[in-house]
Amino acid sequence: MNIPFPDLRPVTPEIIMTLSATALLILELIFKNKGVLAFIGILAAAAVMYIMPASMGETFGGMFISDSYSIFFKFIFIINLILTILISLRYIQRQKAEYGEYYSLLLFATAGMMLMASAKDLIILYLGLELMALSTYILAGIKRHDVKSNEAAIKYFLLGGFSSALLLYGISLLYGMTTTTDIYKIAEHLKATGVTTTLLLSMILIAVAFLFKIAAAPFHMWAPDVYEGAPTSITAFMSVGPKAAGFAVIGRVFYTAFQNIQTDWTTILIGIAILTMAVGNILAIVQTNIKRMLAYSSIAHAGYILLGIIAGTTEGLNAMMTYLFIYAFMNIGAFAIVIILDRGEELSDYEGLAKNRPLVAALMLVFMFSLTGIPPTAGFIAKFNLFTAVIKAGYTWLVIIAVMFSAISAYYYLRVVMNMYMKEMKQEAAIHLSPSLSLAILITVLMVLIIGIMPSMVIG
Repeated sequence: MNIPFPDLRPVTPEIIMTLSATALLILELIFKNKGVLAFIGILAAAAVMYIMPASMGETFGGMFISDSYSIFFKFIFIINLILTILISLRYIQRQKAEYGEYYSLLLFATAGMMLMASAKDLIILYLGLELMALSTYILAGIKRHDVKSNEAAIKYFLLGGFSSALLLYGISLLYGMTTTTDIYKIAEHLKATGVTTTLLLSMILIAVAFLFKIAAAPFHMWAPDVYEGAPTSITAFMSVGPKAAGFAVIGRVFYTAFQNIQTDWTTILIGIAILTMAVGNILAIVQTNIKRMLAYSSIAHAGYILLGIIAGTTEGLNAMMTYLFIYAFMNIGAFAIVIILDRGEELSDYEGLAKNRPLVAALMLVFMFSLTGIPPTAGFIAKFNLFTAVIKAGYTWLVIIAVMFSAISAYYYLRVVMNMYMKEMKQEAAIHLSPSLSLAILITVLMVLIIGIMPSMVIG
């Protein structure tokens, strides 16, 4: 009996990423500059996705799919990975966390995200999720000598394990009803059988698991502590990559497998989105640590992005994807500025920064304006594009609520700006700047401004 060998072209980027991560583990004792080795693997994976459109298709018996939807998210993951490595090269040396597995774990986590975006089967989805999650648990606690980092890793691991258990329970219920784990076959089966209590329960369990990954309220409790305790470079990585992967899965699973109960999950997500925007924006106001503030900010942005899913249209899905792409640049840019400053984690550290370090203050101002959604930055384009799609879908009242919460967010974002420009400097701010960190900031600030001025280059 001849068993056909699976077509590996659709999964080539994931193979390259995984092999690169494995090679880094083996070669770390030989090569001192492990960041360069990581870049070689990343660029090879990106090149394959860019120059091999023929690689799009299904493989492994239809369990894995490479399409335009997944490839878009994979480019977000690779951008997130490249920027994270650029801001990490010198930072992890300062933090005494330059362990050989650091870059390998970043690549493994990204490979997991890529699997999640291409999963056409719930088994592949779970494998990708666990590869991503286990890598990020370790990265969150990679500062072994730091109690806060250890605490962050333990909290993230325990709550992450709980969410994974809920996901498996939801998958098992779905399998019991449909006798398949293929997302598209599940959709066909559920259309024939109709809505049942077990179906709604499995949908809720799967939704909770991925709402945890995107840090949506009330499943956000891990984010502030983990963001504060983890190394800032890893906080930047987690604020974009796992969030985008979670939305990629929600978009594919809910728009496909649960299409026939769209009214039910839309109703649930509306309540979650409003609660997430409220919790994220209101609790961010009282934060004095900028990493915790950006954690609550990330929660609020998850609420905005959920609106694209709620819209239930292709335009809403596209707006969600565009928002995540833009969010990657403005959020990592903000964390890069935190890394520059010697003591940049408290809001008081930014007092009088404009007088001492005017360029650093100006860059932070751009990122704060973009996160707020003030033109002519990319953040304004992201929100305008998203809110327009949601209004066209008939949820004008929901957009009004989102705009109100967005106005609240201006308080805590612009408080950073006020500290930099309107308060007296307590002591001269010491900065740590390296060529790689400068390049990362240059890329992020240019993208934030260019997209804000010429949005058609992304939206098109």
